[in-house]
Amino acid sequence: MRPEPRELQELVRDLHRQATPWLPAGSGSRLDWGPPVQPAQGQGEVLVLSTARLEGIVEHNPGDFTVTVRAGTPLVVLQQELARHRQWLTVDWPWGTAEPATATGPGAGLGGGTVGGLVARGLAGGYRQRYLGVRDQLIGIGLLRADGTAARAGGKVVKNVAGYDLMRPLCGSWGSLALITEVTLRTQPLPPQRRGLWLHGPLSRLQPLARWLLNSSLSPERLDWHQRTLPQTPSALLVSLASISPQTLDEQITCIGEQAQQTGVALDTLAPERLEAHLELGRGAATPRPAWLLRAGVLPARVPELLESPEVRDLSAVIGAGSGLGDLWAAAGTLPPYRVEALRRRCRELGGQLTVLRQPPGPPATAIPAWLDAPARPLIEALKRQFDPKQQLARGRLPGIQPRR
Repeated sequence: MRPEPRELQELVRDLHRQATPWLPAGSGSRLDWGPPVQPAQGQGEVLVLSTARLEGIVEHNPGDFTVTVRAGTPLVVLQQELARHRQWLTVDWPWGTAEPATATGPGAGLGGGTVGGLVARGLAGGYRQRYLGVRDQLIGIGLLRADGTAARAGGKVVKNVAGYDLMRPLCGSWGSLALITEVTLRTQPLPPQRRGLWLHGPLSRLQPLARWLLNSSLSPERLDWHQRTLPQTPSALLVSLASISPQTLDEQITCIGEQAQQTGVALDTLAPERLEAHLELGRGAATPRPAWLLRAGVLPARVPELLESPEVRDLSAVIGAGSGLGDLWAAAGTLPPYRVEALRRRCRELGGQLTVLRQPPGPPATAIPAWLDAPARPLIEALKRQFDPKQQLARGRLPGIQPRR
């Protein structure tokens, strides 16, 4: 259902009175991610309530570097509007987005998802190396609770301490706590100069170089480990550098080049177009829709150990060197389910976890859980009871609670 904005609140109230399960959604571009939603007993499908018509920029204050936008606004529309003022929202395009910056025409860019969907899944990507995650860009949020009650948290300025901090629980909640209707976000100046570096060679030589980069004063925009299944493609580090000065970029590239030469790592300098091409490969823009899409998180210093693990063989991967968070993907025939389970155990050994975003279709009894129980499970369940006492929203999709088969 895609109700008009004026109809949305009353529709949610009706669903609450009828105790009907439903799933909050944006454009619906990634409804197959994560665990399947559990319908009510006797129902074959779950009602999907989309905010696609709840779109538009409410207020943009370029001087304060803040923007308030309705949740159903496509991310590509927001970025294009901010670019007119030489600003941007410092997050990655979601995995699988192809050529969002040049998309035009009706429905263009929907593959990039909506702003509300971005916040609900807590996505940010490699730019968190300099700018932190999407939850750190949130200043204020508007929402509809499961009973249709409208609420707000935060405000419209960066320095804000009013009210309960509802923003953090909602960011990454997968629609299980409330329907996000509006967000206020911090923006950043769009860098006038951007260049990239492709550092490739054996992992044993790349690892000290990555450690040096993380401890240096160069502060790259992003520093990502890349592993690809293409023939003769070694492991690599992709570095994105941004500045207002071409001279500053030249100095940084020279400095990194000298360090790479000392460690025996090959270096290719990337113009903005080639940098974007590498970024597109890293988010699967040119990859046929894979059967397996996994999100790994391990201790940053142990990412090379993960990439060397036999469980990662035949997988493509992009993982942030500073965060230890990233995506891995593969076709169904190259990755049997038992190896996914083994990879999950390996991630836990390396101080992290594994989330199964997509997996091949099969009997529910054989499906691998999207996520496992978190140590804070009692607290998460208590929060869910407060927000959604009738257990209507995104049933079976509460992060930190292992879905029932």
